[in-house]
Amino acid sequence: MRAVTPLQLSRLIADAAADKKARGIVRLDIRQKTSIADYFVICEGDTDRQVRAITDSIIEASKSKGVRPLRIAGYDDGSWVVLDYASVIVHVFLPGERSYYDLESLWKGPAKADAAAGNGSKKTPAKERARPARKPAGPSRRRIRSA
Repeated sequence: MRAVTPLQLSRLIADAAADKKARGIVRLDIRQKTSIADYFVICEGDTDRQVRAITDSIIEASKSKGVRPLRIAGYDDGSWVVLDYASVIVHVFLPGERSYYDLESLWKGPAKADAAAGNGSKKTPAKERARPARKPAGPSRRRIRSA
């Protein structure tokens, strides 16, 4: 059996999710942003039962190509399931969880802004990305013991 590339695996996963009527399927190429994976596949199901059905479909499709997830997290709860295929990480959410965590903005935000600005491969300088400093919380209320 021929090895499946990360791109092929991400497409296979997206197709398997679509077969179970997953909504909002997004494939993110994160190779330039991190070394944890090459792609994220993010989608959602309307109910916890559908989230598990989407997950099962993805697992079966990948097994048919000889690829199994290294880890599965959140399956029993069904509100956010993560499948780790090393080169591809899959997130299957309930709609509320997906909007709360907003992984798309987290992982494609700066790159999308750079591309829209026409900067191409330039990265946003750290100074521009940095958040403003927090105000001090005030005096500490901890007691200081003297010896």
